[in-house]
Amino acid sequence: MSLYIADTNSPEAAERMKEMPLPVLITSLGELEFTNAVELRLFRGEIKASQARATRAAFRADMHGGIFCVQVLSEAIFREAIRLALGWTARLGARSLDVIHVASAIALQADAFHTFDYRQRHLAIAAGLAVA
Repeated sequence: MSLYIADTNSPEAAERMKEMPLPVLITSLGELEFTNAVELRLFRGEIKASQARATRAAFRADMHGGIFCVQVLSEAIFREAIRLALGWTARLGARSLDVIHVASAIALQADAFHTFDYRQRHLAIAAGLAVA
């Protein structure tokens, strides 16, 4: 989201993107969370409908242009998420969607995990991922 609508994380997100090999893997959950985040900003009055449409269009263009590659959430990802939940949620307070994001990175053998979310970051580190 920080790549498409300016926020406090936008400068760092832009710097990270400059260094990442393409395509950047995201899951269908990541695509949903992006879409929902745009709609929440619209609901909160932080952006106008025209900006929401333009943001969604820019993201779709980047997906079609090979910047992002959407991976489907597989059964293996959910099995990994259950394993992570059993191992870490009671200690770190991870939310289900964060667990699924981290499990996806593990199952897809991601080179690095990028997040601005505090709990998600700590879970990814605990799970042994390289976190940017």
